[in-house]
Amino acid sequence: MQVIGAGYGRTGTMTLKAALEQLGAGPCFHMIDLIRSETRVELWEAAVAGEEVSWQEVFEGWEATVDWPGCSFYQPLMEAFPEAKVLLTVRDPDAWYESCRKTIHAAQAAIRGGDLEGGTETPPSSAVMNVIAPLIWDGEFEGRFEDRSFALDVFNAHNEEVRSTVPADRLVVHEIKDGWEPLARMLDVPVPSAPFPHLNDTAAFRAMMGMPALQG
Repeated sequence: MQVIGAGYGRTGTMTLKAALEQLGAGPCFHMIDLIRSETRVELWEAAVAGEEVSWQEVFEGWEATVDWPGCSFYQPLMEAFPEAKVLLTVRDPDAWYESCRKTIHAAQAAIRGGDLEGGTETPPSSAVMNVIAPLIWDGEFEGRFEDRSFALDVFNAHNEEVRSTVPADRLVVHEIKDGWEPLARMLDVPVPSAPFPHLNDTAAFRAMMGMPALQG
C-alpha cells in the first residue's frame, strides 16, 4: 500500500483514483470498486460493525485507496501500512456539501425508492448498502446529513483531525486544482506530460447512476 486516502468522497476522489493509477500507485481502491464487484464486502461489513479485520487481507492486490469506505479507517490503515503516505483531499466546504447532496446522498434515497434507471453502473447491492449506510449516513453524519450546518461541521472536523493526527512528513494535502506535482512528489515519480484527469462531476455521477439530470 503506497497511499491511504483520508479525504471524504466528493473531494475529487474519482479523479485522484485515475491520477494515482497513472502515477504507478494502482490499482487504487474507491467506493466504485466496492459497488462494481463487492470487493471483500464481508470484510468491510465487519469493519463497519467494529470487528477486527486484517487490513492486509482487505487490501490485498491494491496499491492505494481513496474515498469511502477507506477514508473512515485512515488511522488503523496508517498502523497497518506504516510506509504509506496519507493523502487528504480537500475542497471548499460549501461546494463539497452541494456536490454530496446532489449525488451520493440523493442516490441513496433513489436506491431505497427503486428510482434508478438507465445508468451505466449497476446500483449498489444490499450488501454494499450495508456498508455505505451505517458507515457514512448513519455513522459519520449520525443520520443528520440534511442538516447542512451539522454536515459541514463533520466535514471540517474530519479534515482538521487528519491534519492534527498524521505526522507532517507523512501527510499530503491535495486539492484538484493542485494537479500532478504534489502527487508525483509524494510518490517520487516524474510529472506526467498528459493533462491531469477531471472525472465524475455532478452531471456525470447522476448519469452514471441513472438519476435525472438537474435543471438550471
